[in-house]
Amino acid sequence: MSFHYTLKPSAPSPAQFHLDYAGALNEEQFAAATADPGPLLVIAGAGSGKTRTLTYRVAFLLESGVPAERILLLTFTNKAAKEMLRRVTELIPHDLSRLWGGTFHHVGHRLLRRHAAEAGLADGFTILDREDARDVIAASIPDAGIDPKDKRFPKPDVLGELFGLAANTDKTLPEIVSAQFPYFEEVIEGIDRVRIAYTARKQANNAVDYDDLLRLPLRLFREHPEICDRYQEKFQHLLVDEYQDTNRIQSDFIDLLAERHHQVMVVGDDAQSIYSWRGANFANIMRFPDRHPGTEIIRIETNYRSVPGILHLANSSIAHNANQFAKELRAVREGGAKPAVIPLGDARQQAMFVAQRALELREEGIDLSDMAVLYRSHFHCMELQMELTRRNIPFQITSGLRFFEQAHIKDMAAYLKYAINDRDELAFKRIAMLLPGVGARTAARIWQARAGGTPWERIKVPDKAAGPWKQWGATHQQLTELIGRQGPAVQLKLVLDAVYEDHLKRTYSNARNRLEDVRQIIDFASGFEDSAEFLAELSLMTNLDGESTAPAAPAQDDEALRLSTIHQAKGLEWKVVFVIMLCDGLFPSARSAETTEGEEEERRLFYVAVTRAQDELYLIYPKLRMIGGQGDIWQKPSRFLNEISVDLCNVWRVETEAAWDA
Repeated sequence: MSFHYTLKPSAPSPAQFHLDYAGALNEEQFAAATADPGPLLVIAGAGSGKTRTLTYRVAFLLESGVPAERILLLTFTNKAAKEMLRRVTELIPHDLSRLWGGTFHHVGHRLLRRHAAEAGLADGFTILDREDARDVIAASIPDAGIDPKDKRFPKPDVLGELFGLAANTDKTLPEIVSAQFPYFEEVIEGIDRVRIAYTARKQANNAVDYDDLLRLPLRLFREHPEICDRYQEKFQHLLVDEYQDTNRIQSDFIDLLAERHHQVMVVGDDAQSIYSWRGANFANIMRFPDRHPGTEIIRIETNYRSVPGILHLANSSIAHNANQFAKELRAVREGGAKPAVIPLGDARQQAMFVAQRALELREEGIDLSDMAVLYRSHFHCMELQMELTRRNIPFQITSGLRFFEQAHIKDMAAYLKYAINDRDELAFKRIAMLLPGVGARTAARIWQARAGGTPWERIKVPDKAAGPWKQWGATHQQLTELIGRQGPAVQLKLVLDAVYEDHLKRTYSNARNRLEDVRQIIDFASGFEDSAEFLAELSLMTNLDGESTAPAAPAQDDEALRLSTIHQAKGLEWKVVFVIMLCDGLFPSARSAETTEGEEEERRLFYVAVTRAQDELYLIYPKLRMIGGQGDIWQKPSRFLNEISVDLCNVWRVETEAAWDA
């Protein structure tokens, strides 16, 4: 017997619902949140309250009688999903514990845990994070008959990117290599052999990588129609956030789940689709109405973020893209200055101007943390970093190793991974190489003995490692006894006390800081009852897109100017934004500008940069730029600047450096 939960076609009346949707939302948001069932494409412009709209949509479904377990909410970060659901529970009294919400990868992981056998996995499979996957790929190169020292052959990191792009775009390796890595065409057969060996090693280790969390659930649905039927029936309402960033597999996954009822609402902004280089498919959002006949398109164009002048410029710029859903952002706010276009002599003067202007704005009452400098590529801010350091202006730059990728955190996780899954070769070797005198070759020999069934006490290790090896064996035995009886926090505390604190003190000069990190991860683990669930969360966090931020200059307080690529700034906003190095060939990049599709994506990137600004926007380019071996080369202003009408901006003429050198 099947049950389909649909909404009443008439608009809600105040008597029917706990919430006053018309009073809480603007007209556009209200139309999206209370739309009739069926395929719905919501084009939500920058700063238009997209999250608020999705939150009220979930509340509306629940108040319309849709059980929570019949809703699937897919986002690009778990933080976004948790925040939306937290807001829903604040709006209406409802138990959301049965609602499925999270990233595509988290939902894929949940499905694979439920249907491991059908997906070709054994229970307790391990998730490889990026570093783990790289190590397995490196080990697979000689398996494929490739000399690891062959300079023509791509390194493990590059191979991982190739495999990931092929998986996420549903393309073959030759297609990926031909389009993006033509210099590897002569070794494509070897690359494919490595892929086969890599897949075999994952299977032998009962492990999956991050891409498998998308690929395998889709394959599961396609190869097991009865399982697909069950979830098509279960999820009667699908909601997808940031739909413009989905790749081919994610889009196919959604289309398959919605195949019967087409009750799917996707929210996104085609004008902010900027991630094709990592597999995002712009066609997903543009062709959604073709794949779901009868799609209703709702545009949310009211912007609560920026002053009118910034939006006028943004609208004018994106209008030059032919392939788009036409829209026009409208400002709620009033007043404000026009954006400034500022040509300067060279990159050094550009840096001096930004530094000086940031200090002036700070004196006017704007914190440095409310300002950002955005650029197309990291190297564009090299001179600026030097200038800020010279002036002792604190700044943060989007770079550095993420917390969950640090060696000591991964070491601690390895102890638990091996205790849960004794086929996890990577975890075993990682721990073994922490022992004194044990390198990669010895670790491999020890693993072969252990995997072959040799008792722990009969395995030969270097003399200097004998004591620590015995201690690890005892600790491993205790861990396996704790699995299922105690949570991961207790297990990690055992590892720290028994073996790892001494290792930290022997190995690192900053052992105290690393020890504090480990204690923080133990605190984090206390929120989990199941160790496998904790490890899965850890691996998924390690795989999150984007980079963490770390101070690039010493700061005595939290106030610091933010330096960021535009890709990493998407979704953020600041009172003041400087966009620098707006030279043709740099932004847009020369390679992207070779095709219409590439130029239009670069223009969308410019649009994203402009719409990060709330109050003030500075668009800057140097007339000269030093190029290695060629001296100073004249630069043309970006074509995106040339497209801006003179009445939409103020052009600043800065003739001397005197004001900056004061």
